[in-house]
Amino acid sequence: MKILKYLLGVWAAVAIYALFSFLAGPKGLSAYNYLLSEKDRQWNNIKELGILYEELERTQNNLLYDQDTMLVHARQMGYGRENERFIRIVGLSNVKQVTVQAGNVYIAQNPDFISDRSIKIAAISIGLMLFAFLLTLEIIESKSR
Repeated sequence: MKILKYLLGVWAAVAIYALFSFLAGPKGLSAYNYLLSEKDRQWNNIKELGILYEELERTQNNLLYDQDTMLVHARQMGYGRENERFIRIVGLSNVKQVTVQAGNVYIAQNPDFISDRSIKIAAISIGLMLFAFLLTLEIIESKSR
């Protein structure tokens, strides 16, 4: 029956290792939740890129098939028709070019977790401390008899 008391230290070490690995380990819940949030962030970025793609496709179709839009765009870029004269008005700034941002670059970061080695060291340390505590209790109890 005395040996079962010392196995409590081993079981404590196993329980601590399992608990910390499940909660904060490299494949634990905290890393999983972080990766889920990264996945949502990436999906939102893909949706934004889809919206931007639709806008650019509309602009491209307008420039390909609508003559008036193409003329306005050409004039904004400084082109004109043949035999067309431009009058420069002093004091007005040039028409600013419309720049299109192609989206944001999101780089997924590694999740924060406790390394497996640290979890093992903590579990073994706690198991050994419990074992030493039970051994000292046994020694104190045997001396008091």
